[in-house]
Amino acid sequence: MNYTIENESLRVEFTDLGAEMMSLVGKKTGFEYLWQGDPTYWRSRATVLFPICGRLTDGKYTYRGKTYEMILHGFAKRQVYTVVDQKADAITFELRPNEETKAAYPFDFIFRVIYTLDGATVRTTMAVENNGTEVLPFSCGGHPGFNIPFVEGESFEDYYMEFACEKPVKSLVMSPTCYYTGKTQPFALREGRFLDMKHSLFDNDAIFLEDMCHTVSLKSRKNDRAVTVHFEDMTHLGFWHAPKSEAPYVCIEPWHGVPAYQDKIDDMETKNEIMHLPVGEKYSNYFEVTITE
Repeated sequence: MNYTIENESLRVEFTDLGAEMMSLVGKKTGFEYLWQGDPTYWRSRATVLFPICGRLTDGKYTYRGKTYEMILHGFAKRQVYTVVDQKADAITFELRPNEETKAAYPFDFIFRVIYTLDGATVRTTMAVENNGTEVLPFSCGGHPGFNIPFVEGESFEDYYMEFACEKPVKSLVMSPTCYYTGKTQPFALREGRFLDMKHSLFDNDAIFLEDMCHTVSLKSRKNDRAVTVHFEDMTHLGFWHAPKSEAPYVCIEPWHGVPAYQDKIDDMETKNEIMHLPVGEKYSNYFEVTITE
């Protein structure tokens, strides 16, 4: 089932399948900024990642001597959520364990995805509550894709990423099969702040950065529109589109987590960048998308 929230600047649509954003329209121009899931390239639009980010080696992990299987980015993207609160400009989706989640992830939890509008900004909050009897290990993140170009007649190469501050950043060194090698390397940004868009950036799949500035904008050299993503407390930022393609979109992905190591089956208690939420405790994190038109 789909739901819509809106204000004077934005109209945003969601589905209860995966609590996924399905549409992000700027009212001033009527432009659809969110990628619309063309299966030629990528059938999703703005995946919510929980309780892992990225892929697991052989799709498996272990926990206290038992092996479990889990899909890329976690099961939350394929679950139907309950809407527990909705206003004109905000909506809250909630997921609790069921037979399917327990088979992949043997924990009790409450996972909420809360969308709120403030002017031309939509905030995505991921809130986790440990209502079980043992420490809850998890990661979370976002995976929204944005259409390029914003204006007809422009090209993908007319666009660039601009970070809000100038600083040296590092990228994760990934294996040819998109697993983490455990190594990092310097990642060159033009003038320390800019990343020019070109399809070949993604020939080896995603780019994952760390130690980056926490605000980045997708901009054009030929118009004044922008999509700005801001996040306070995520450990990594990914850029991606379908590899070896001319896909007309780019994903900007704030994550608190990383993919598994190459050829290593993760133990969920010691997995890299995993968080551990004590019994009875709550956690929340967010990222914001702001449209400039």
